[in-house]
Amino acid sequence: MSNYRRNYIKGGSWFFTVNLRDRRSDLLVRQIALLKRAITQVKCHKPFHINAWVVLPEHMHCLWTLPENDSDFSGRWRDIKKRFTRDLGAREIWQPRFWEHTIRDEQDYRRHMDYIYINPVKHGWVKQVKSWPFSTFHRDVRNGLYLLDWAGDTAEMVAGERV
Repeated sequence: MSNYRRNYIKGGSWFFTVNLRDRRSDLLVRQIALLKRAITQVKCHKPFHINAWVVLPEHMHCLWTLPENDSDFSGRWRDIKKRFTRDLGAREIWQPRFWEHTIRDEQDYRRHMDYIYINPVKHGWVKQVKSWPFSTFHRDVRNGLYLLDWAGDTAEMVAGERV
């Protein structure tokens, strides 16, 4: 059995990837209201700041910052997964565990924010970041952190570079 080591830092920030077992499913976007409710309910009992989040049909990426006296991101993920699964009336829909990366500095933070927001484009769901509805990108545009046309149109992109 693998020995997983998580980097728990009180008040830290982390990038996460969480997947469904069935990578062909569209469950997360089809049941987005239940997912949002599960997240909101967990946040009420175990607060955390959502720096960025994107939900795709079968996986999601997010960046969180925990309160300064707290490092229990694993407990929050356990509760979100459990609550969503229970509310859905399903069983074993998630891949075991999740992937996390501790944010090291401002450049690392920015790179992961951009990765989260470009992900629907990367997977071919949309041609422009602004076209994907299941993302905090729209919140960050309203708050002036990103421009609405950030990353442009992928038709103008080749291998992630502007042509």
